[in-house]
Amino acid sequence: MNTVIDHAVQVRLIATAPGPYAVPAVLHYQPADPLAVRMSFPPEISLDGSAVDWAFARELLAEGLRAPAGRGDVRVRPCGPDRTVMEFHADEGIAMVQLDTVDVRRFLDRSYGAVPAGSELAYLGMDRGLAELFGAA
Repeated sequence: MNTVIDHAVQVRLIATAPGPYAVPAVLHYQPADPLAVRMSFPPEISLDGSAVDWAFARELLAEGLRAPAGRGDVRVRPCGPDRTVMEFHADEGIAMVQLDTVDVRRFLDRSYGAVPAGSELAYLGMDRGLAELFGAA
């Protein structure tokens, strides 16, 4: 199955300017790359005017709904019962966005429907490759 899951969300960009403002974004998931999630932002919010895509672990997104998660370029944490904050760290600076937690949960539920948690390696084909390597296929 090669289902692609795209889930449009509104994020509130948290900036030093007064008040956050809403921008569209899309969460992407592909069973062909079962460990990763991608988040795409439109060109109008980037510094150089080009679309921005971030890739990070699906598990990081799930963990960040319960407690602060991540120490690298992408960090996720709950912000009260209804919001989730994501931080994207780059050389140019840090971008912070706030999402409705229900949107993130819906996206994750759809992704787990396509590839259940814990079965990602089977979708990578690694089990078959290892079996062939050791003569069990």
